[in-house]
Amino acid sequence: MRGPSVTPFHAGEIGTRGAARLRAGRPFIGMHYGQPSAGAPPAAIAAAHRVLDRDALGYTELVELRERIVAYYAASHGVEVGLERVLLTAGASAGLVAAYAAMFRPGDRVAMLRPGYPAYRNTLAALRLTPVEIDCGPEQGFHPTPAQLAALTPAPQGFVVASPANPTGAMLDARQLGALLETCRTRGIRVISDEIYHGISFGKRAVSALEIDPRAVVINSFSKLYRMPGWRLGWMIVPADWAAQVHAYLINMFLTPATLAQHAALAAMDEREDLERWVRIYERNRTRLIEGLAALGITGIVPPDGAFYLYADIGHLTRDSMQFCLRAVDETGVGLAPGIDFDPVNGQRFVRLSFAGNPQEIEQALAQLAAWLPRYRDAESA
Repeated sequence: MRGPSVTPFHAGEIGTRGAARLRAGRPFIGMHYGQPSAGAPPAAIAAAHRVLDRDALGYTELVELRERIVAYYAASHGVEVGLERVLLTAGASAGLVAAYAAMFRPGDRVAMLRPGYPAYRNTLAALRLTPVEIDCGPEQGFHPTPAQLAALTPAPQGFVVASPANPTGAMLDARQLGALLETCRTRGIRVISDEIYHGISFGKRAVSALEIDPRAVVINSFSKLYRMPGWRLGWMIVPADWAAQVHAYLINMFLTPATLAQHAALAAMDEREDLERWVRIYERNRTRLIEGLAALGITGIVPPDGAFYLYADIGHLTRDSMQFCLRAVDETGVGLAPGIDFDPVNGQRFVRLSFAGNPQEIEQALAQLAAWLPRYRDAESA
């Protein structure tokens, strides 16, 4: 190979072992991936069936869906977005690739948070861009500060921010996000705001970067709130004068997103009662998982404001989170994501647990871990 080297998703190995358990007829509770256990909203499924019966499903970019996204920003964020600025993507990942490719040149430096979503770092590397990580630990609530961004020398060309964030669920309020974006403005740093977890928050309102900086590039998706990860559909909001070029990148690299997914997503966006019901389930799961882990002696958790993850400090149990997760899946059937996926420096002492499943899965996972942890401690101390 001659291309840049990128690290794999270590959680993928957990998933592979979990799938092997299921094929062998053994139980597996997957808390390693960030995907809801429930399927798409019922109206989305019904819309997909109707479209299959009448549509040839050729390449398309539904104007109706783009118009509905425009309406969402007006209603939820008080922001007017021109239709030409809304670009449909084959999931948020395609939007991230297109944003990086259009906004930066090889060798440019792009700041991101650590811990953070590993694809930010790896996609940058694959495109021959340089990730610059800002260490945001639990002592600062996993929040970046303007001082940290201002201290980067020389100033990076870009900054990727997420609120709610993966893996921590940390959210930035309007003041915090505004201070970061003002630092970017004064230093000439272009902003990409990953807002894929908007709509999943617990007592806090998610602030869009567009409320503060109309030239921020926003990436979103139907994978999380709308429970449609396998449909591979998302969107971008870009400045009007960039839209044609970014769209050209998208079309050349990915063509158009799946037509069936677009029709289903249009229906999903109006399923507010169903969407909010599942957010309430996630909130209860969050509370139960924090309580259950505390009873097992795992208390190093900053309660997440949004998304559906706990990022738990298990440094009292191990300094090798990958080994811990491999043993957990093999010996209990519970899949956890190792912290090294999100933080190559300090992730050895953390794991991420998704609480996007149903409450019964949370209880089963806690019971399995409760029975296993004493054996794990005994083996480690032997």
